[in-house]
Amino acid sequence: MNKEKIQNELPEVTILFNEPLKNFTFTKTGGPADMLSFPKTAEEVRQIVLYCQENSVPWMVLGNASNLIVRDGGIRGMVVMLAEMKEVTIADGRVTAAAGAKLIDTTYEALASNLAGFEFASGIPGSIGGAVYMNAGAYDGEIKDVFESADFLLPSGEIKKMTAEEMDFSYRHSAIQGMKGIILAATFALKHGDHSVIKARMDELTELRTSKQPLEYPSCGSVFKRPVGHFTGKLIQDAGLQGLKWGGAQISEKHAGFIVNIDQATATDYVELIAHIQSVIKEQFDVDLETEVRIIGEEK
Repeated sequence: MNKEKIQNELPEVTILFNEPLKNFTFTKTGGPADMLSFPKTAEEVRQIVLYCQENSVPWMVLGNASNLIVRDGGIRGMVVMLAEMKEVTIADGRVTAAAGAKLIDTTYEALASNLAGFEFASGIPGSIGGAVYMNAGAYDGEIKDVFESADFLLPSGEIKKMTAEEMDFSYRHSAIQGMKGIILAATFALKHGDHSVIKARMDELTELRTSKQPLEYPSCGSVFKRPVGHFTGKLIQDAGLQGLKWGGAQISEKHAGFIVNIDQATATDYVELIAHIQSVIKEQFDVDLETEVRIIGEEK
């Protein structure tokens, strides 16, 4: 890894070397990235990807690291974080947000323009890019309900406009999960509404989230997808697992669908506890729990 060469090739991009990803993940766990870059524009993202392609450097995008676990060995190659790309523009009932914009902030931008339809997302702690990638949702709403298009950077450097049909959205799924590339921005089609009604609904959902979720601790959000015909939290409660500690990680006593970092947990604590939960739920109820959280990186 030639730091000087990389800096010379990408002079405008902020790059940290051998940077612990626990400094950025919502779980406060995760090993180092060989290189961690913070592009400020779509062109800088394109330059990073082309550099990696031309120099056989593995690369991946991390979003804002809210709904993922990075293993303790970290990630080799180039990790791209889009947190500096956060511009939001509104025109003709459409909200266009850069991939690094926070989903919560974007919903409040929509509120400021009296646009309805995005209220469901007002408490989801993720980035626009990550939300589109996984078709994030809550309280009977999903990204697919308001999605119009996304700008998607291919490894070739070409930018493709992805339509809702091409995204093939389903529960916590989009077509780009099987594609190599990076979401740069997304546009959402909303409807004009009454400011006070929109705000009241957003306030209601924020209060629900605050009262039911363990926001006082680091966590990766909802760990498992909802199995058909069941509620994950209830399965875990019924199995007698709520409150179980595993190293520094714990199944939240406030919401059994969450695993919280209560005492300097490692990613290994998280991964092992997830596997234990899956094993117990399968044994007791013959239900396969599938993770919603992404688990990436190398073992230590």
